[in-house]
Amino acid sequence: MKTIVTVVGARPQFIKVAPVSRALRKTGRVREILVHTGQHFDTNMSDVFFAELDIAKPDYLLEVNGGGHGAMTGGMLQKLEPLLQELKPDVVLVYGDTNSTLAGALAAAKLHVPVAHVEAGLRSFNRAMPEEVNRIIADHLAITLFSTTDVSTQNLMREGVSMDKIHQVGDVMLDAALLFAERAKSQSTMLDQLGLRTGEFVLATIHRAENTDNNENLTALVDGLEAVASQMPVVLPLHPRTRNALAHAGKAFDAVKTVEPLGYLDMLALESQAAVIATDSGGVQKEAFFYEVPCIVLREETEWVELIELGWNRLAPPCSGDIAGAITEAIGRRGQPAQPYGDGNAAGRIAEILASNAHSTW
Repeated sequence: MKTIVTVVGARPQFIKVAPVSRALRKTGRVREILVHTGQHFDTNMSDVFFAELDIAKPDYLLEVNGGGHGAMTGGMLQKLEPLLQELKPDVVLVYGDTNSTLAGALAAAKLHVPVAHVEAGLRSFNRAMPEEVNRIIADHLAITLFSTTDVSTQNLMREGVSMDKIHQVGDVMLDAALLFAERAKSQSTMLDQLGLRTGEFVLATIHRAENTDNNENLTALVDGLEAVASQMPVVLPLHPRTRNALAHAGKAFDAVKTVEPLGYLDMLALESQAAVIATDSGGVQKEAFFYEVPCIVLREETEWVELIELGWNRLAPPCSGDIAGAITEAIGRRGQPAQPYGDGNAAGRIAEILASNAHSTW
C-alpha cells in the first residue's frame, strides 16, 4: 500500500483536502498521513473545518504559526524534514499556494520524495504576491501537477513543464461545493441569525496583505463597503489579519455587519444566497461562480481569468476609487454559462492517479 503524506495548514486547504482524502480512502490502495503545519490554528480558522467536512484528525500537528514568511516557512521546514525522514512516504501531496505548500514541497524535494501539487498552474503574474512565489516554486518541484483548467495547463506548458507531468483534473473546490451544498442548506442558520433575506445582501471578505497592510487600500475598502452598506446589508466575516490591521490603522466598520470568521457550511450558505460577493480571496471567487452569484474582485489581478472573460467576475482594485459603484452595478448581472472547472469529480481523478502510480518515475 502506498503512503502519501498530505501537508496542509490554511483554511482554503482544509476545504480542498476534504473530497480528496475521501477519494483516497475509497481506493483502498493508499494510506494517507495528514500533517497540519498549524499555519491557521484557532477554532474558527481550523478546527471547525475538520468537524464540518468530516476530515480525519491530523496525524501530526506541527504548531508553526505567526511571524514573517521566512520564519514561518523555516519553522515548518525544520519540523517537516525529520518527520518525512521518519515516515518515508511514497509521495508528498500539497495544495494551493500557502507557506505550508512551499514548505511541504521544499522539504520533500530535498529528501528526493516525489511531490504532487493540487491546483497547479495558477498564475496572477504578480510576483509581489507571496502566493505567486509559493505556487511557482511548488509547481517546478512537483513531478505530478494537477491543473484545474485549460488556462492553468497552458501556463505550465509555457513554463516548460513536461506534458507527462500535467494532469488536468478539474477543480476540487467544485467537488467540495457540490458535496456539501445540501448540508449547508439544511444545517446553516446564518441568514436568520443575521436577519438577512435571500438576494438582498452583499457578502464581502478581505484578508490579503496588499489590502490589509496598505493604509490607502484599507481606507478605500472601508469607505467603499460602508457606502454600499448605507443602501443594503453588507456582511463581512472578519479575518484576524484584517481585524488587526483595522485596529492598527484606527479604522472601524460602522454600517457593515462584521462577524467572526465562519465555518465552511455557514460560508456556503451566505455565498449561495448573496446578491453580490466582493472579495480578495481566490477560493471565494470560484465559489461565487459555482452558485452563479456575480463577484467583484478587490484586487488588481486574478488567477481565475476565465471568470473575468465569462463576465461573472469584475476586477475592482481599491485604487480604482469606485468599489461601491462596482458592487452596486453587479447586482443582477449574469455571465456566460460555462463549466471551466470540470464536472465535480476532480478528487476521484486525483486519487486514482496517485493510487495507480500513473507517473512513470514513481
